[in-house]
Amino acid sequence: MKRTVLRGLTLVALVAAGAGGYWAGHRGIVIPGASTLFGTTTVAAETPPPSGSVIYYKAPDGRPVYSAAPGRTADDRPFLPVRASEEVSFEETPRAEAEKPAGSGERRILYYRNPMGLPDTSPVPRKDSMGMDYIPVYDGEAEDGPVLKIPPGKLQRSGVRTEVVERRPLDRLVRVPGLVQLDERRIAVVATRSPAFLDAVANVTTGERVVKGQALARLYAPDIAAAGAQYITDLNGGVRGASAGGGRQRLENLGVPAEAIAEIERTRKVPLSMTWRAPRDGVVLERNAVDGMRAEPGAVLFRIADISTLWVLADVPEHDLAAVRIGASASVRVRGRPGVAFNGQVSLVYPQVSEVTRTARVRIEIANPDGVLLPNMYADVAVGTGDAAPVLAVPDGAVIDTGTRQMVILDRGDGRFEPRDVAVGHSGQGFTEIRAGLAEGDRVVVAANFLIDAESNLKAALRGLAPVEAKP
Repeated sequence: MKRTVLRGLTLVALVAAGAGGYWAGHRGIVIPGASTLFGTTTVAAETPPPSGSVIYYKAPDGRPVYSAAPGRTADDRPFLPVRASEEVSFEETPRAEAEKPAGSGERRILYYRNPMGLPDTSPVPRKDSMGMDYIPVYDGEAEDGPVLKIPPGKLQRSGVRTEVVERRPLDRLVRVPGLVQLDERRIAVVATRSPAFLDAVANVTTGERVVKGQALARLYAPDIAAAGAQYITDLNGGVRGASAGGGRQRLENLGVPAEAIAEIERTRKVPLSMTWRAPRDGVVLERNAVDGMRAEPGAVLFRIADISTLWVLADVPEHDLAAVRIGASASVRVRGRPGVAFNGQVSLVYPQVSEVTRTARVRIEIANPDGVLLPNMYADVAVGTGDAAPVLAVPDGAVIDTGTRQMVILDRGDGRFEPRDVAVGHSGQGFTEIRAGLAEGDRVVVAANFLIDAESNLKAALRGLAPVEAKP
C-alpha cells in the first residue's frame, strides 16, 4: 500500500515539473537546478527590447484606450508608451530588400517616400510620425517615365477594375423639350375669289372632322354667273372643251370646281348658286361662314387642317446641333399620354439660332393616324445621334477629363499602369468614343483610376524632390 501511494506522488511531481518547465521556457525563465536534474541546459528565449520613438500611449490594462500624450487612468495608473518597433504596420517592409548586397541581382532601392503622399523622402528606411514605413522607390522605376508599378495587394485594396477597349456603335440621345404643331403643307382654306352671298352653310362646326368633297356652303356669285353664261354662249357657238373661249377660263380663274364646270357643259344651264366643298380630309380649325352673309373676295370661310401627320418642333442647344442629322430617329412623349412613345424622324434643322435661348429648332415628322396628338401639346423629345458604324469606345468612367485634356489609365500588365492622353468624340449609352490614343484590345482602368492618376502625379513630383545623395 505504501509503495502504491509513493508511485502516485512521484507521477504527480513529474507532471507538475513538466508543466512548470513548459511555462518557464515560453517565458524565458531559467529554473535553478533544472540542468542538473535532467542533464540539459535551458536557454531562455530573448525578446528584443522596444526601440524607436514613442508613437502613442495605451491603457495599462489592455483596454482600447489610447492617447497621443502621456496620461493616467481613473485610478491614477500611468499609460504605457508604445514605441515604433512595437507598432503593427500593414505596409510592405522594405528592410529585407535594402539589406541585400548590390550584386545579388535584386533591384536597388534609390530612396524612400512618405507613405501618406507628403513631399518627404529619405535615403534610408524610416517611419513617419504614425509609425508607418516609408515606401521604397526601386532602381528602374524612376526611369520608366510615366509607368507606375503598384503591388498586387494594394491594387486589390483600392478596388482597381479594368476593361478591354472594343469597337461598338454609340447612340447618344439628345433630350430636349418640344411643341406639337400642324404640318404647314396640310392646311387648306375655303374662300371665294369674287363677291358672293351665302345661301346656306352646312352643319359643320369648328373642331369637327370633314372628308374631301364634303359640301360646306352654297353661294351665289354674280361674277361666276356671268362667266357661266359666257361659257354657254361659247359652247352654243360650236366651241367645245378647253378651247371654249374665255368663258371657261374665267370660271377656272374664279375657282369654280371642275365638276361644276362639267355640269354647266352638260346641262347648258348656269346654276343660280354653286356648292363649295372641302378640298381635303381634316379637322375644321376655323369657321367664319354664316347663312345669308356677303363674303368679300379672299375672305376665309373655312380653315381645314389634315392632322394625320404632325410636326414636333424641338429646341436643341447649340452645343448639340453638330450631333443631330436629318433622317435621325426620334422618340416623342406627350404629357397627355403618359407611357406612350411616338416615333418619327428629323426632317429639318432650321438654319437659325435663337439669340435669347441659344437653341435651334429641329423639325420632326410624326404620323398621327388616330388623331391622338393635338396641336400645341408639350412634348419630351429624344433625338438619336448615334451612327450605325461601330467606333472605338471605352466606358465613361475610364476617361479623366481635366478640362484642358482627356486621359485614360492604360493597364500594361504585372501591376504596371501608364497615363495616356486620348482624343475623345461622341458619348452615348455609358461609353465615350476614342478617336486617337488607344488601339482595339488595349486594357484601361475603369474604376479607381483617379487613385492611380494621383499616385502617378505624386511619383513624378517625388522624383523631382528626391535628395541628390539618394540618386545614383
